Parts: sequence; structure tokens; C-alpha cells
Amino acid sequence: MKTLILLALLGVAWADVKVVGGHECPRHSAPYQASLNAGGYHFCGGSLISSQWVVSAAHCYKRGIQVRLGEHSLSSKEGTEQFINSAKIIKHPNFIRDHPDNDIMLIKLSRPAELNSYVQTVALPSRCPVPDETCMVSGWGNTITRGTIYPDRLQCLTQPIIDDRICKNAYPQWMTENMVCSGFMRGGASSCQGDSGGPLVCGGQLQGVVSWGDYECAMVGHPSVYARVCRYNSWIEGVMNSN
Repeated sequence: MKTLILLALLGVAWADVKVVGGHECPRHSAPYQASLNAGGYHFCGGSLISSQWVVSAAHCYKRGIQVRLGEHSLSSKEGTEQFINSAKIIKHPNFIRDHPDNDIMLIKLSRPAELNSYVQTVALPSRCPVPDETCMVSGWGNTITRGTIYPDRLQCLTQPIIDDRICKNAYPQWMTENMVCSGFMRGGASSCQGDSGGPLVCGGQLQGVVSWGDYECAMVGHPSVYARVCRYNSWIEGVMNSN
């Protein structure tokens, strides 16, 4: 994803990244993880929430997305992959490209995914996240703070939810009630460019969608920001039921 110019000028960028400071996930330990692909290349992440629907970030929108499930190594054929074209791509109606609020979208698959040991759904949240709750973010995004190194294999990072008051102090101009921060105020580890749209899972529930963060990932005092999925349960269910 290209960095949004307005946000870049303010030192903030869409977080379509590798996980900085993370580690290679145990193979297929995040079976809900999707890779969004266009032209043969991974560009964003997503989360499988039913056999035919994927949640991602609205700023990841492209026409003709192919959803790849059961992936671990992006370059190797491991026999676990399912490549399924999108049938519908629905951005949140209140998403505006030059502001990170309501950064969520749904992708309907052209056929249902086959659920198995390598491809599984993640539950939508039954509650909202709480400060210090332990969560996991995963993706194939950038893995370094300065420069660019994209990994071939899926990366994971365990990190806590950050109190809303701390997050608002870090980003006073941008934070809304539809967002949640997760990561480390001390820096050193975070989601990054290429992780956009991917899952933040807490207690087995999808609590966040990777959205945005500081232009340089994992900087002190600037944690990553996620769409707060619990705010969108009704919208998600409505879209799925009507499509």
C-alpha cells in the first residue's frame, strides 16, 4: 500500500506492514489469517470470520482481490493453500480515504472456503477489549523500523491492549472511539506496513483490524492503531445477512 500523503506529512502512515520485533508463527497457528493478493502479490492481510466472509481494512480496497487462505510461506506451495477470488468487496459506508476512522471492510468469497486444520474462522467479539489484555497480531508486513524487509513466512507478535487515555494522548488529532491501540509504548515491536487489514486476536476473538500507526513502525510512544471490531458487530452481521 502507498502511504497516504496527508497522514505521511503528519508523521502517520497506514500500517500495511511486517510485524516488527515479532517471530515466525508456528505453522498454521493462526488459521484464520488471510493474505489479500493482487497481480500475484500480497498487499494486505485479513481474517476469515465465516466460510465465505473475510474482514480487512477499508484502506486495503482494490478491485479483483484474490483471498489466499492456509498460507504460511508466501513463496512455497505447501499443499494447504486455498486461493479464492472475491465476489463482493464492501467498505464501511463512513470510511473516508483521508482519515483513518471506520477503517474496515468485508470481502465475500466467490465460493465458501473449506474449513480444516489449516483454514478456520475466528470469532467476532462478544465484548470490547480491556486495557492490558494479551493479544496476538500476525502478518507478512515489514519487519524493521527503518528500511524495508518483508518476510516470506507469517510473523506473530504477542502484545497488550493499551488504555484508551494513553492512546489518545499519543494521537490527539486522530483517535476516535472506533479505534483501539495495542503494542508497547516503549517501542521496539509493532505491526507495520504490509500487515494492514490483518487480525488482532484476544482470547480467541477478533478485537482489532490493523489500521495505522507512526510512519516509522515500533517507535517509542507511538503504538499501532486498530479498528475496534466490537463497534462494528451489527454492521458486519447486517452486511453478511443482506448479501
